[in-house]
Amino acid sequence: MSAVTDRDARRFRNLAYLTAALVFALIIVGGVVRISDSGLGCGPAGSGTEGWPLCGGGLVPAIDTNMIVEYTHRVLAGIVALVIAYLAWIAYRRRRTERLLVRVSVAAFALILFQAALGGATVEKGLEEVLVATHLGVAMLQIGLVLLMGRLGGPDPAPSLRPGGTRAMRILTPVALATLLATIVAGGYMSASELHGTGKEHRSVDAHMACGDEFPSCGGEFLPFGRSEALDIHLTHRALMYVAVTVLLVLFATVMRQRRRLDPASAAALTRLGLGIIGVMLIQVLLGAVNVWAGEHAWLIVAHLAGGALLWVALVMFAIQLTAVPEAAPAGAARRKGVEAVTA
Repeated sequence: MSAVTDRDARRFRNLAYLTAALVFALIIVGGVVRISDSGLGCGPAGSGTEGWPLCGGGLVPAIDTNMIVEYTHRVLAGIVALVIAYLAWIAYRRRRTERLLVRVSVAAFALILFQAALGGATVEKGLEEVLVATHLGVAMLQIGLVLLMGRLGGPDPAPSLRPGGTRAMRILTPVALATLLATIVAGGYMSASELHGTGKEHRSVDAHMACGDEFPSCGGEFLPFGRSEALDIHLTHRALMYVAVTVLLVLFATVMRQRRRLDPASAAALTRLGLGIIGVMLIQVLLGAVNVWAGEHAWLIVAHLAGGALLWVALVMFAIQLTAVPEAAPAGAARRKGVEAVTA
């Protein structure tokens, strides 16, 4: 095992962040797959291996738009899986003394394998709503783990992930993460409930437009649950959104109120991230409203998905900044000391 230099650590960090960008792109391409009705472009439900991992029974798709869109998503997913496997291998082989980095890297690799299997099951089961929504949720967890890999594996002082910030921040941040993830997953479920080209019959009123062009009201009321299945699906997404927005606003207010209790560098970083979160959140809420007011438009649906993913990334970075408390010794020195102890 050779010593890990700061240059090696920077390369690891940069590759991890590039992988996070690829996962983000994969999420957006997945949205394009949905709105273009390409989810079963490589084969119908029950097509077995001919529909996944093969495409139309072959390794390369035929000249068919839906096949090409779906296959592009699969190729990008394959690239992401290979890069995460490489990062996990590097962490295990060359940085084994950094146990937290190794554990997170192995978890990221295990999660991408689970995600691949889930993708295959989603195709085989004809794009069932629960599977589609779970697939989206796992993608969000994946991008979070990869971002954490970049932070742990970089040349900056090695973090121990001890709780940082104030007690209120430590309580509100995981609540914000959970509610935002639930909102995104509920949005994925709503989107899956409207799928075309899957052999399902359309709902008399699809979930996306269950409230017509009304927002924030719905049928003249606020959250009129119980009128129809499509309406309940739509309102679940809205209700979770309201909770997530409230928690994010309270979290940001807490940071602004309590930042003097933090060291200046942490306070400045958390304030910047908090401002970014609020800015993206406001844009995302506006996109959601326009999606209702303007009706179903493909570019709006993809933009709303991108906004949700970007908001998730910003909140994950906030959480990492809050909890990644540096050790006293510089990362490079800690790594060299650990390597010398192993090789001695």
